[in-house]
Amino acid sequence: MENGINAWEKVQLARDKERPYAADYIEEICDEFMELHGDRLSGDDGALIGGIGRIDSYYVTILAQQKGRSVKQNMKRNFGMVSPEGYRKAVRLARMSEKFHRPILCLVDTPGAFCGIEAEENGQGEAIAQTIYQMSGLKVPILSVVIGEGGSGGALALAVADAVYMAENAVYSILSPEGFASILWKDSGRAAEAAELMKMTAPELYQMGVVDKLLPEREEGGVEGSQFKKEVLAFLETYGTIDAETLVSRRYERFRKL
Repeated sequence: MENGINAWEKVQLARDKERPYAADYIEEICDEFMELHGDRLSGDDGALIGGIGRIDSYYVTILAQQKGRSVKQNMKRNFGMVSPEGYRKAVRLARMSEKFHRPILCLVDTPGAFCGIEAEENGQGEAIAQTIYQMSGLKVPILSVVIGEGGSGGALALAVADAVYMAENAVYSILSPEGFASILWKDSGRAAEAAELMKMTAPELYQMGVVDKLLPEREEGGVEGSQFKKEVLAFLETYGTIDAETLVSRRYERFRKL
């Protein structure tokens, strides 16, 4: 239990609809942002925001999982569950970023990749695998920040980075506590118990070395915008001086250690 808040309560905080979502952070930290659409194969995915942003003097490619607060927004955003089109869009923009030597900022906030029949028919597993593969070898700095809910391979696809930060009340895990409880005990009602076993909170993951830094949150939830921007700029300044081959080698070693 961290500061009197148990793991299940952290899950509820991470899912809170009043928390800042990816688009909120983009608006707060970017002086300019231009969204780019489509995977150039089959369509666009509203659950994955991709584009080019300017943060002070730095131009970065931003790949962000976006949830919706209203029914209408969630219809557009598919509750933050990315489809194959979204992951292919991410790969397209990541490759473009490498071509133009732009760092990449990923904002992770998803219960998991979309698991509908159409997603499987369109190659969901292959799309996630390709995203992980491509991100692991990109010769530009990559920062991933888990801002809310980081669920399963849907989150991992955007978290193969040189550094992974987490908001202090975010969670990051192999699957949801409900799913874990259903598999282990055949009872999703034991989700709170599962959350304690899964070691999915930010402090636990930081202690295990899975994430590199914890970002303190405001009392009302979410990281304060100026603090978030400060952390991103510090990363860009530090990692921008590292040569490409060293970046890729360190990234590989980082995940091998996990």
